[in-house]
Amino acid sequence: MNFRRDDAIKAVKSTTEWDITIIGGGATGLGIAVDAASRGYKTLLVEKHDFANGTSSKSTKLVHGGVRYLANGDVKLVYSALKERGLIFQNAPHVSFVQSFVIPSYSWFNKLKFLIGLKLYDWMAGSLRIGKSVLLSKDQVVEKLPHIKTKKLIGGVQYFDGQFDDARLAINLAQTASEYGATLINYSDVIEISKNESGQVNGLTFRDRESQESHTVKSKSVINATGIFVDDILKLDTPTHKNLVRPSQGAHIVVDKHFLGNVDALMIPETSDGRVLFGVPWHDKVLLGTTDTPIDAHQIEPRPLEEEINFILTTAQQYLENAPTRKDILSIFAGLRPLAAPTNGDGNSTKEISRDHKLIKSDSNLITITGGKWTTYRKMGEETVDLCVKTTGLAAKPCKTTHLAIHGSTTIKNEGHWQVYGSDLPHIQALMRDQPELAEKLHENYDFRLAEVVWSCQAEMVVKLADFMARRIRFLLLDAHASLAAAPKVAQVMAQQLGKDDQWIAKELNDYTTLVKNYTI
Repeated sequence: MNFRRDDAIKAVKSTTEWDITIIGGGATGLGIAVDAASRGYKTLLVEKHDFANGTSSKSTKLVHGGVRYLANGDVKLVYSALKERGLIFQNAPHVSFVQSFVIPSYSWFNKLKFLIGLKLYDWMAGSLRIGKSVLLSKDQVVEKLPHIKTKKLIGGVQYFDGQFDDARLAINLAQTASEYGATLINYSDVIEISKNESGQVNGLTFRDRESQESHTVKSKSVINATGIFVDDILKLDTPTHKNLVRPSQGAHIVVDKHFLGNVDALMIPETSDGRVLFGVPWHDKVLLGTTDTPIDAHQIEPRPLEEEINFILTTAQQYLENAPTRKDILSIFAGLRPLAAPTNGDGNSTKEISRDHKLIKSDSNLITITGGKWTTYRKMGEETVDLCVKTTGLAAKPCKTTHLAIHGSTTIKNEGHWQVYGSDLPHIQALMRDQPELAEKLHENYDFRLAEVVWSCQAEMVVKLADFMARRIRFLLLDAHASLAAAPKVAQVMAQQLGKDDQWIAKELNDYTTLVKNYTI
């Protein structure tokens, strides 16, 4: 694998024309890159920030069909997502896990209603089913959720769904695309879309945000997969374009694992305002969320609103004894979902905004994909490349991704956060064995090691301190203050690996200190 940024820039300079150029390095863009490269198309991907910098690293960490979508009658979306969930388990078992969920019930009607719905959910998964939904007695619910409130509790339902590490899967998808010959570059800002004399898209210009150098590339096709930023790219194509996307914010808080108390996750299907709330064990913490708040503006680093934090804490207090309070919060984060905006009706209701993805071909042959969810990234990639081939006349080649192993794929299980490195773990272990000083912990309370910093610089295209802290390891999301304490040590090692000076270290530490404020209350 040659996944180095300087080599990617050299490839851009030496390539006359690309078959497919993708704008956007989140779940959707990376899925397209894997699909296109594995089919044999000459593929380029450019990302304005880091890979999965936005929404794709700030999900609820669930690989799921979507129980709430089934309740809303979106059977087609759920059926497709359940199939894709099964394929993620097969293709990326090192970053995906089967998770048990418990729905506590306080009425017999709800208990039966949820069981019937979840039995249908199981049945729709077919041969890719990962567990069997069952009724639980009151005692069984308390055993699985030791801190659940027991007043009027009559039992519950247990079902099984998927969990994953979103940013780790993203970087593994980037590495996979690279292994199949794709060129991927982060921190590359598209500033112009070029067209031929007939008005058809034939390339683009991007600015390398590190060197400030601009590069113009020719491409037989261009795909806009920029999530909440799709309208910005569409306005480069058509200045009079009207927005397609209405962002919806999903906020989360992270607390110590003892607040949930076991390995099972909590699912509350009907909160006070009709939202779904999860309490999910994740990397030895508990993640509580999410909200569903329509937002007018889009930004790369949104901050949870006070009302969202209060809603999550209040809902947790309704269901958990000794529930977390503000002082117990280790980190907060929010992601903006790129939902297809409603054309009429109630613009403030995200329930009326499509969760499914939408493919659009502009008059200029610019292909845009928006909407969708992490679980269906592979299918979205397949459909986008299919449309791209049909639109631009590229030689048709069959999709290869249904059973394509993602970089790092292994069924070997490892303890703690080491699991997410998969087949790359021996390389990190070798670094610690050959250079014992790299076995030093980044922070006394966490098992992250200096060798991981070195590995990320060598093989995971980190450019900034936050790339490593937030997305290569998940330290920022797990414990923001502790990550800040570890930052100087990490910045020092990164500077050595990347050939940076003290001025770079000072700027990175200043930028990271500012970023951490967005993840703390």
